[in-house]
Amino acid sequence: MDALKETVDYGVIGLLLALSVWSVAVAVERWLFYRRINLAQFPNQQVFEIALTKRLVIIGTVAANAPYIGLLGTVLGIMLTFHTMGTSGQMAVSTIMIGLSLALKATAVGLLVAIPCVVMNNVLRRRVTELITLYKVQHGT
Repeated sequence: MDALKETVDYGVIGLLLALSVWSVAVAVERWLFYRRINLAQFPNQQVFEIALTKRLVIIGTVAANAPYIGLLGTVLGIMLTFHTMGTSGQMAVSTIMIGLSLALKATAVGLLVAIPCVVMNNVLRRRVTELITLYKVQHGT
């Protein structure tokens, strides 16, 4: 049962950390792309918008789902705590509290991943709106 608990803990937290690294990498790539963009290289507004919004869905998806992944880790951790208490026959308050507090760390990590992703998504989408407006002004559309 300890192996399963370690797998749940490290699996959920590892997945959340991998998603956060992926989101930050996409955000940095997009920000660098927006800094060096040349409006003249795009033939029409639709192609321009596609180029601007490429891969932004990754950040939004991670932002939306990270709390749920953390919650899944918490639920699995609580289930494992209850299973351990039931099979060992121990009902010590310290055992229960330690198990529950460790289970809640997955939710905390999920929120720590989601909140910066929401901020990055909003900042990048705002920059997309600014660039589209600038494109419209320069191209008279």
